[in-house]
Amino acid sequence: MAAEGEKKPVLEMVQADGADDGCVTFVMHEEDHTLGNSLRYMIMKNPEVDFCGYTITHPSETKINFRIQTRGNIPATEAFRQGLTDLSEACQHVLNTFQARVNEFKETQGQPTE
Repeated sequence: MAAEGEKKPVLEMVQADGADDGCVTFVMHEEDHTLGNSLRYMIMKNPEVDFCGYTITHPSETKINFRIQTRGNIPATEAFRQGLTDLSEACQHVLNTFQARVNEFKETQGQPTE
């Protein structure tokens, strides 16, 4: 637990004693359903993942317990990392596409683009 004035970690990894690397719970602080559901969707697209789910322990808390269980060929940390990468790439694509359409619209309206 972080002492007063200390910065809390943004991400913690919780693994049961004796558990293999394919079954891990990640605790993400200062996050909610926005990241949780999007990340869960991206991770479940990985064929090496058996289970991926998350819970928010209480509505007044801003942390997610994010559980991943793989088939054993890759560690859960790798599935988590790949899910974050895939989600980041998808968000960047949406942002780039949106900006391109805004610029196209501005050109048709005779406005300068950025």
